[in-house]
Amino acid sequence: MSEQSFEELQRELEDVVARLERGDVPVDDAIALFRRGEELYRACVARLEAAELRVEELSRGGNETQ
Repeated sequence: MSEQSFEELQRELEDVVARLERGDVPVDDAIALFRRGEELYRACVARLEAAELRVEELSRGGNETQ
């Protein structure tokens, strides 16, 4: 199984949030969805932090060559 892209993670998280907001999900399913939402949120944050670090590294590297 391949790793999901940031966009796929974000889309799945949005779907989870929408299902929870509708309020028609049984309690046990809502708990499972909430947990999945937490996992997706953490994965999205980790991807964004990694991207931010890469941009900072590239910016520093670019400044050194000027």
